[in-house]
Amino acid sequence: MSYAAAAALQAAVYGVLAADPGLTGVAVVDAVPPGEGAGTFVLIGPEEVADASDRSGAGAEHRFVVSVISDATGFLTAKTVAATVCDVLVDAAPAMARGRIVGVRFVKAVARRLEDGDVRRIDLTFRARVEV
Repeated sequence: MSYAAAAALQAAVYGVLAADPGLTGVAVVDAVPPGEGAGTFVLIGPEEVADASDRSGAGAEHRFVVSVISDATGFLTAKTVAATVCDVLVDAAPAMARGRIVGVRFVKAVARRLEDGDVRRIDLTFRARVEV
């Protein structure tokens, strides 16, 4: 098992999301932007990694969260962006600087209101199998 590909996986996820035309105008970040009224953005968040090595070599299963956070009224904007994120990540096989992505699968989503209902957050959990 190795955590060696974690940074490369994050960079690959960022790259495909930031380059997707369906997310034009939506910031992709790994830290919440400072200040009020951040609009709608995609936040690359926490991950859990487990050994997935086999006879062919070292590997890891990365379960990572990508959040859509929006101060737009209602859930429609957040859900539309979340659907795009899912489509991009599940269909893509981005190249990594270290290791290789074998596959990415959607695991679950949790949608909720934050800050007295003024902000919507959808946490999307994905599973990526990586060979190192």
